[in-house]
Amino acid sequence: MFGVTEWLLIAAILILMFGATRIPRMADGMGKGIRNFIDALKEDSNSSTPKKVDDKPE
Repeated sequence: MFGVTEWLLIAAILILMFGATRIPRMADGMGKGIRNFIDALKEDSNSSTPKKVDDKPE
């Protein structure tokens, strides 16, 4: 895979391309997006469970 030198080179290129202040904001936005996606999956699985229905007619 990648060694330490390659990771440092990739990090340096990313800092040069995006700047040191923009990278944390991008990571924060990505984390919030993933969290919202997981919450939506949990909400969808909860709504797909069938509700108990009484068989007795009123």
